Amino acid sequence: MLRFFLKKLGYGILVLLGVVIIIFLLFNVLPADPARLTLGQRADVTSLENVRKELHLDKPKSVQFLLYLNDLSPIGIHTRQELRESLNGVALFSVGGEKALVLKTPYLRRSYQGKKDVWEILTEALPGTLVLALAAMLLATVLGIALGVLSAVKQNTWMDTSAVFASVIGISAPSFFTGIVLAYLFGFVLTDYTGLHMTGSLYDIDPFNGRVLNLGNLVLPALTLGIRPLAIIVQLTRSAMLDVLGQDYIRTAYAKGLSGRTILYRHALRNAMNPVITAITGWFAELLAGAFFVEYIFGWKGIGKVTVDALEKFDFPVVMGAVLFTAGIFVLINLLADLLYSMIDPRIRLSS
Repeated sequence: MLRFFLKKLGYGILVLLGVVIIIFLLFNVLPADPARLTLGQRADVTSLENVRKELHLDKPKSVQFLLYLNDLSPIGIHTRQELRESLNGVALFSVGGEKALVLKTPYLRRSYQGKKDVWEILTEALPGTLVLALAAMLLATVLGIALGVLSAVKQNTWMDTSAVFASVIGISAPSFFTGIVLAYLFGFVLTDYTGLHMTGSLYDIDPFNGRVLNLGNLVLPALTLGIRPLAIIVQLTRSAMLDVLGQDYIRTAYAKGLSGRTILYRHALRNAMNPVITAITGWFAELLAGAFFVEYIFGWKGIGKVTVDALEKFDFPVVMGAVLFTAGIFVLINLLADLLYSMIDPRIRLSS
């Protein structure tokens, strides 16, 4: 078990290091000047130079990269002043002068626009994305597995054909197109009948009652976000179930007199779940990381909308932090998926 975790953790760290290198190189070739973005277009030369020095932009690119890694690392070398003003951590021991080895939360730096800590910006946006992703994935998983099993059991009937046809349409339709159509149709044309709106977040602002929970705003973005994973889960469940139902042990179970329901759910479905789990965990990681276009179309306050807004303003620390945060979610959920494999299918061992 320990060896398995250490191996996966090592792979995850390498993935995150690769992401850090890519985003650092990408944003350092863009023509925008971070110092001018911080101070505005009318800033004087002296102020610009002071900000460039504060952001370490006066140093070589290699030194800037090492400093960025030092900020991201949970253990780094920082001055005690930085620990008091910017970092959330504790000094372990002094390494000379004002500098100390610090155990800390990864520091994603501060937004150029609002001067707010990037980690704080992302954690504030995370609950909205988490609720949206959970709702979309719950819809996709429950309906997808149910329709996939039904399609496999009723193979070559009208129910099978309808489920396959609908899933092909769902896979083919891009989320941003589906979102625009659903928003216009149900949030604008039929809004008097549906009670839904084109834009909105989990909480509405009421001048008298403050924040008011509005689950109605969740319906359209969750439906838009869940259509594609729903279609893929239907296809994977149907294909896996057809393969499992043709195995010898299923025929043996029927010969032993077990009920069809027991065979279907305790034996066939359980052994057909591995590819489905891969799809569920992969899609959930993607949705949780931020469905950029869907959140932007519906005005949903989440990581996706925060990232798109930051891109429009060239707010590099927010975008870099969001991309790194996204990669971390993928690594974590892939690790959880490996654990689920071993729990659902005893043939898979963690040591393999």
